[in-house]
Amino acid sequence: MALGLPYFSVVGQAEGAVRESKVRVISALKNTGFELPQKRITVNLAPADLKKEGAAFELPIALGVLAAAKLMDEGPLGRLLFGGELSLDGAVRPIKGVLPLAVAALRDGFEGVMVPAVNAEEASLVEGLNVFPVHTLREAVDHLTGARRITPYARDEVPSTSGPGATAPDMSDVRGQADLKLALEIAAAGGHNILMSGPPGSGKTMLARRLPGILPEMTFAEAMEVTKVYSVLGLLGEGHSLMRERPFRAPHHTLSDAGLVGGGPSARPGELSLAHNGVLFLDELPEFRRNVLEVLRQPMEEGVIHLARANQHISYPCRVMLVAAMNPCPCGYYNVPNRACTCGEQRVFDYHTRVSGPLLDRIDISLQTRPVEYHHMARSSAEEPPSQYYRERAQAARERQRVRYRDEPGVHCNAQLPAHLLRRHCVMSERAGAMLQLAMQRFGLSARAHDRIMKLALTRADLEGHGRIEDDDMKLAINCRMLDRRDWLQSKRQGPIPASQQDDAAWRNLAASGRASPLEDFEG
Repeated sequence: MALGLPYFSVVGQAEGAVRESKVRVISALKNTGFELPQKRITVNLAPADLKKEGAAFELPIALGVLAAAKLMDEGPLGRLLFGGELSLDGAVRPIKGVLPLAVAALRDGFEGVMVPAVNAEEASLVEGLNVFPVHTLREAVDHLTGARRITPYARDEVPSTSGPGATAPDMSDVRGQADLKLALEIAAAGGHNILMSGPPGSGKTMLARRLPGILPEMTFAEAMEVTKVYSVLGLLGEGHSLMRERPFRAPHHTLSDAGLVGGGPSARPGELSLAHNGVLFLDELPEFRRNVLEVLRQPMEEGVIHLARANQHISYPCRVMLVAAMNPCPCGYYNVPNRACTCGEQRVFDYHTRVSGPLLDRIDISLQTRPVEYHHMARSSAEEPPSQYYRERAQAARERQRVRYRDEPGVHCNAQLPAHLLRRHCVMSERAGAMLQLAMQRFGLSARAHDRIMKLALTRADLEGHGRIEDDDMKLAINCRMLDRRDWLQSKRQGPIPASQQDDAAWRNLAASGRASPLEDFEG
């Protein structure tokens, strides 16, 4: 405060909502009963080169003004972090980003946080930190001056994650497609990326929508990571302080690259970060713009997205399961028995090349869906395993992985296993190793594909309770790499595969037995 004409100014790259806060702060102080001296008031938001946005600054600005006016002691202000929006009558309204605020307070050695009462439960997720909920500005001042202390917020129960919501569709609704159900089970158990290619109506989207119902439960640490992202965007919803289910995001194919990875004037998180520790479902994969798909490469490998702007660098977590679906051609009936494809050879080839090879190489499981036959459609849902069956198996496999990687920071499942730890944890039989060597030679696999096959085989071993990768595990993992098969890739140039080579009988037999689809009956 300084001598001069009465004036209230906020400096330090304040955005619109922050600049407007001076009106609400002055009104809230007056309606709470405080008379400010007739001086020039300057509020400096440091550091000056960082943009400030949102209404969370209003409560701390009001308290700072009172301390500068000598209407309260400034000593208690240094022990807490504050956040809250003020209404004109002095009430404290809820804000976004309370959980990251509480995490920062604990990290930097503060005694606690003072936040709106509505946000107190969210802030209390951080253990070892006092959370003081306030309803009005007067309550905050009385606590800091000692006139009337606020009891720290105490949770009624220990936070925990829960199973899928009641709205999650059940896997028993899907008729047939046993091979794809097995593939989804493996993907859920190990956190693997999966691509489903097939004609319209073969169940690609239906299966993907049921994936959340079979995903293993999040640990509390994983739930906290997801909650921080949703807290920043204000997407937690009233009465929800913790994200208890793994997120499932399914953006439309008109999505921009900034909408996918994050960005904009305030560098907000994108769909990738909103799907952190969950599923990102891209339906009609080739319909996404090429530049949008290409930005997935680095985040899929590192599990974090770095946004560089003129005055700031921000990193958001994005460890996701990528689930993608596509048609075999623009009309959808290329190489489909009993259906005629209306697409020319070049058009089919161009359709597939909309998705780059390096991106496809980062997908662990790539399988074809086939039209559902009548005898499967005639079955009742009671004959199909429910989501709970797959979920329990995936949960048991994920528990084995948590025990295995308990000493490996940042590794929660097989898909996250880095290359330098692969040999230590992927122990395989001699025959399984020979099968992988032959597959490398026959299909011309990349080093990345080699590592992903090993991780996939390890997940299959975890599902079956093996101590090491056995022959069947390796065979299934190789079979799940449809996009690495030269005959499949060449078929885009050579036209439809003759019915004599499609081996539909073998396909049905293996699907009925619960094994992977016979993309190659690989006998190492």
